[in-house]
Amino acid sequence: MLIGNSNRQVTELMKKIDVGRNVPIYPMPVTLIGSNVGGRPNFMAAAWITRANSTPPMLAVSLNKPRLTAEGIRENGTFSVNFPGTKMVRETDYCGLFSGRDADKSGVFEVFYGKLETAPMIEDCPLSIECEMSEVLSLPTNDLFIGEIAAAYSEERYFTEGRLDVRKIDPLLLTMPDNSYWAVGEYVGPAWSLGQELKEQ
Repeated sequence: MLIGNSNRQVTELMKKIDVGRNVPIYPMPVTLIGSNVGGRPNFMAAAWITRANSTPPMLAVSLNKPRLTAEGIRENGTFSVNFPGTKMVRETDYCGLFSGRDADKSGVFEVFYGKLETAPMIEDCPLSIECEMSEVLSLPTNDLFIGEIAAAYSEERYFTEGRLDVRKIDPLLLTMPDNSYWAVGEYVGPAWSLGQELKEQ
């Protein structure tokens, strides 16, 4: 009798439930999107980004339509994607809380420019990528900016054996709807390798 009750409880615990359509992706990398607005650098925090193409390499960034940063991207045809480390959490959160319409964020970071000359990037970020706008897809609430990567910048201290090391970069991550910041967890194993064991069984 106890066994039957126990099995039923486990089954009930494992039952799938509908969590709604507006489901977040776990986790999301927090980035700072940079654009020049009226000749002044502006940055906003954004987590809705992804690699969108292999060759040529492209990124896609989803921004709410009224964003000032979006105006800057259209103005110059360029933008940057900067990956802050966890030690930059306060500055990053500030850029997500306040619009460039209400606060001058040009002095929050030490800024540098690369090949495109109009995509402001952040010196303190472990990884900064400058993009030339390729296409804009207008969606009901957001605009999806697709940019071709012109160049990416980092420092030797973030590399291990010639490759960027996620532990050294220490990227800031976001979860929603709890709206919480996280750090990268423990190493699990090598990708494109562990699954081979199933084929060999």
